Amino acid sequence: MTTIILLGLTWLAFLGFSFKRLMTYLHIFQQDDYDPRRFSLWVFRTLSFDRKLSLALIGCWLLSILTNPVKAWWVGALLIMAVFALLEKDPRKTGKKPLVLTQRARRILFTALGIAGTGTATLLLLGTFPLWGWVLAIQSLPFILVAANIALIPLEKHIQKRYWNEAHERLLTINPMVIGITGSFGKTSVKHLLGHILKTHTRTYYTQGSINSPMGISRAIREEMPPDCRFFVSEMGAYQRGSIAHLCTLTPPKHGIITALGEAHFERFKTLETVAKAKFELSEAVLKAGGKMVVPESLLSISYASDFIQKHRASFLICGTGNDIDVQINNQEQTANGTRVTITWQGKSYNLEAPLWGNHQIQNIVLSFTMAINLGLSPEQVIIALKNVPQTKHRLEIKPQHDGSIYIDDAYNSNPTGFASALDTLNLLCPNEGLRILVTPGMAELGKKHDKEHTDIGLKAASQVDIALVVKPERIPTFVSALAPVLGKNLLQFPDFTQARKWLETNVKSGDIVLIENDLPDLYEKKLSL
Repeated sequence: MTTIILLGLTWLAFLGFSFKRLMTYLHIFQQDDYDPRRFSLWVFRTLSFDRKLSLALIGCWLLSILTNPVKAWWVGALLIMAVFALLEKDPRKTGKKPLVLTQRARRILFTALGIAGTGTATLLLLGTFPLWGWVLAIQSLPFILVAANIALIPLEKHIQKRYWNEAHERLLTINPMVIGITGSFGKTSVKHLLGHILKTHTRTYYTQGSINSPMGISRAIREEMPPDCRFFVSEMGAYQRGSIAHLCTLTPPKHGIITALGEAHFERFKTLETVAKAKFELSEAVLKAGGKMVVPESLLSISYASDFIQKHRASFLICGTGNDIDVQINNQEQTANGTRVTITWQGKSYNLEAPLWGNHQIQNIVLSFTMAINLGLSPEQVIIALKNVPQTKHRLEIKPQHDGSIYIDDAYNSNPTGFASALDTLNLLCPNEGLRILVTPGMAELGKKHDKEHTDIGLKAASQVDIALVVKPERIPTFVSALAPVLGKNLLQFPDFTQARKWLETNVKSGDIVLIENDLPDLYEKKLSL
């Protein structure tokens, strides 16, 4: 009887530990959009397997050999698992972006816990569970999580279809004009710019933050879209070919904007031509609806995009500085008060001003102006709206501090163009007596261009900053190599953002300008110590 009780209590302690450890893995799994391949690769790449509990159990087994092998082992195993269950951190309360136990996350978590619990209980009922069985069960937890997710795919598709249908029906009932926005970068900024412009004149809804996935958009429509909405500005993200076409069936766009085609997400798409084909799914939907696309001139340098635009030239409004341009950018200027740009539209010149910083905002402002005009607003109405547009959070957001320093929060940026623009802004805002301080872990999802892009941006940063705090330098060795010859001892390296922030708290003084360039999610920065 004593042995049976010990077995049962040990099994319960294992379940308690597994519950918290599965949440630890789920925290990473959730940040990568529940992609089983990428999550599994992360586990192997970072070697995020259990060490501490497994080694403790092995030690307990070795000690038990010297006493009563059976009873000592089970008592020790029970105590060790109970202690580790208590000590395991709760990712709902830790991490830069804590685990959010959504309904889907709960389903995955409890299904995985059920698999782990059922498997170990079955083996216990079949006979004495040996040491290797517990160690194997512990090591298999991340893959049990993946298995649970795969097992739930049919149910998830059913649930998502229901939410999708409810959102689609509500959208058709409200019947706003949908403006879709996509691009390798800049789509969130343009969404907020255009949304603000339209909102100042009529009932407009646009998703907040970076919501651009089917379920995120579905939830926003179902829960937040006002019933008298006239314009809906929808940001559309692409994880693979077909992603945007899929979103266009949920929110059929009348008009659209492609902000840029670039290196962001190269890890997924491999080539610019593939990126173009994925993003131009928005253009295909808009053309079917008889609407207009607004695009930057830079798209013409990519053959697929150029051929598509020239074939359907009447349906495109092109913004840029070259020939055959619909909105001509004449002059541009970055000042301490924001961005100024002079454009020509239909033979008339207009001065656009916005309290936003960064050279990339010039294009964002012009794209938003052009679409607003296309939707019926007058140039004068747009100009007035731009003058009081709010900053987009975490995207080159200027934050003066009480101590007289200024922080430039560009934490939600991860592309070469935005990084370069942020460095220029750092120089613009820094007075002569202040230090220019860069804090960055580099960029993500650049694929084969990872090393080259980090070399290029490192060379630029070396000439524009006084001190660089590099987080996770082992991720970006070419960036570090480009900075080192110029900055010398002012190149500081930190294992994580927590340590970098401690340095800032101690050393930043009045007049200094600090650029926080990108803030990698835990799956890129974090190596679990398990």
